[in-house]
Amino acid sequence: MSESRKILCEIVGKESLKPGEFVEAKVDLVLANDVTAPLAIQEFRKLGAKSVFDTEKVVFVLDHFTPNRDIASAEQCAFVRNFAREQGIRHFYEGGEAGIEHVLLPELGLVRPRNLIIGADSHTCTYGALGAFSTGMGSTDIAAAMATGSTWLRVPEALKIEVLGSPGRWVGGKDLILHIISRIGVDGGTYLSMEFTGRGIENITVEGRLSVANMVVEAGAKNGLFPVDGVTKDFLKSVGVDASPFSIEPDRYGYISEITVDLSVLEPQVALPSLPSNAVPVSQAPRVKLDQVVIGSCTNGRIEDLRIAADVLKNKKIAKGLRLIVIPGSPGVYRKALREGLIDIFLESGAVISPPTCGPCLGGHMGVLASGEKALSTTNRNFAGRMGHAKSEVFLCNPAVAAASAITGMITNPEEII
Repeated sequence: MSESRKILCEIVGKESLKPGEFVEAKVDLVLANDVTAPLAIQEFRKLGAKSVFDTEKVVFVLDHFTPNRDIASAEQCAFVRNFAREQGIRHFYEGGEAGIEHVLLPELGLVRPRNLIIGADSHTCTYGALGAFSTGMGSTDIAAAMATGSTWLRVPEALKIEVLGSPGRWVGGKDLILHIISRIGVDGGTYLSMEFTGRGIENITVEGRLSVANMVVEAGAKNGLFPVDGVTKDFLKSVGVDASPFSIEPDRYGYISEITVDLSVLEPQVALPSLPSNAVPVSQAPRVKLDQVVIGSCTNGRIEDLRIAADVLKNKKIAKGLRLIVIPGSPGVYRKALREGLIDIFLESGAVISPPTCGPCLGGHMGVLASGEKALSTTNRNFAGRMGHAKSEVFLCNPAVAAASAITGMITNPEEII
């Protein structure tokens, strides 16, 4: 049996579950943001519900179009804010308390292994990096869960991904997941649980694992799952969570298929427009002239990501005519970056520093692209029109490649800079 099925068995109180079986399960956390929460609240009202099932287990983070981009986004935030006050929601985050939701929640210790976490955001799968069964859902499903504390799931088949070796200096979790998606395609994991195992896992940091789990949905997966090992336990302990370890079983039993990735031979990856599956090694990427580089998002806006980017940018200037936007993923990340001098490095290089926000990732604000412009970004999607005009183009990469490319003004291997 796959590890995801084992977790679901524990949650629903059954000894075994078959792939394709439908189950009703109690949720441990329900999440929504300023874009998805208003619809969920409206549907909650239509259900005739008077109060949420647990004021400690419903989380609202205002992060997509905030600080408020326009009147419409201000109205959305006010709607969610008023509901949160009315219901006495304990975990409501906005302004100086808010960060990008999938960066913020792990930092706050709200994510726990073997929990069931659902969110009205497709990248809720991020929390599988910490051993949770987490997945995105529509706002209507979130409304029902807010009212009842339960949701329904179809038990997924599982894809085992064995990770071997140790990555090179400029290779991280982003490169692993882009490489995997390039191999299986944007539909190669459809409604599967992508489960990561192998000796190479120990060489991937928690931040790297969060990046990987964040993007399993770009292959269509239901969820991603990493083991809880010493690396995970140390991180969870630092945020006040005591966790028991578990591993992903090493044999194929319970898995529909498996693939193997050797980190030691993996180059930094660049996803060409306009799909994450168009990933190629940076040495094969075209040297296109860039108009904008973005370092941030729920994929690569954590402190490790900013440290890597600053390591490349230190004592260097960005290319003339290029815009570099750096977005710390949370107030905690921002404070650490300030204390460590990273913000000074970015400012000296010529970067613009944004408050924590999803902003440009979805073409919301803080870096929307004009027609014909090309951007290199550490975000997770590069569909046509994703970051602005339908005739703009987006390339995806890790923070090191983004920083190196900001210096040269074209897609560049950091090895050429350092």
